[in-house]
Amino acid sequence: MQKISPPRPAAGMPRRRLCLAADVEQYSRLDTPTQSAVQSELVWMLDEAAELTGLDRAAWTRQPQGDLEFAVLPEATPEDAVLGPFIHHLAVRLGDRNARPAAQRIRLRMAVDTGVVEDAALGHAGPAPVAVARYVNAPQLRAVLATLNTADLAVIVSDRLYQDVVRSGLPDLDPAQYARAHVRMKEFGGYGWIRVPGQAPDEVRSALADAPEPKPSPDIAAPSQTNLSQYVHQGAAVGRDVVGGLTFGPPVPPPSTGLGTTR
Repeated sequence: MQKISPPRPAAGMPRRRLCLAADVEQYSRLDTPTQSAVQSELVWMLDEAAELTGLDRAAWTRQPQGDLEFAVLPEATPEDAVLGPFIHHLAVRLGDRNARPAAQRIRLRMAVDTGVVEDAALGHAGPAPVAVARYVNAPQLRAVLATLNTADLAVIVSDRLYQDVVRSGLPDLDPAQYARAHVRMKEFGGYGWIRVPGQAPDEVRSALADAPEPKPSPDIAAPSQTNLSQYVHQGAAVGRDVVGGLTFGPPVPPPSTGLGTTR
């Protein structure tokens, strides 16, 4: 299969890019030799899933951090290929690997968003890297993976990607497979859509409904993707704590201010 390798943008300019984070669940409980083996296998599975999808992993800007890989993908990477075939191939590779006799099970949380990204001294700056760091650590995503103990992979995508890509009607993308969660934290509030390959969406919604709902932050009046100026170092947003609540159903439009429609 021919690899998709878009041209690299000029250096120094912020660009709209796809960002992805994959995090190993309960990694700290493993001993040192097992941690080393899990890191190698995670990289191998990501490489394999990209290869089968036709994505060029060599063109990804990657920030490994032991149990987590944060990656900024090249401009013009097809977002439907990442949300569809790439996640499918990763789930299959993960399931096959975990089915091996005596294998130490690997379970992953994954977050995907798209937005402005700029190279920075400690990694990347911009709304998308920060949002991905928030989403991959969202308590709702953790709760879903903890509750659905037969699942190996839980994925959350931003509302932006869900509305623009998942609902586009393209092959391999089914909006009905996603359940909506409202993630809130200091200077961040946004809807994410959670999908667990191999699990019915009703089971995902049930797991979300059973998750504890943290108290809303006084800093946030409504979901927003604005005012994100933090930086990301090795896939982790610096200086903020994650809290969240959840809601279901179609996105709720903001109230009218009398000054025209806003989004």
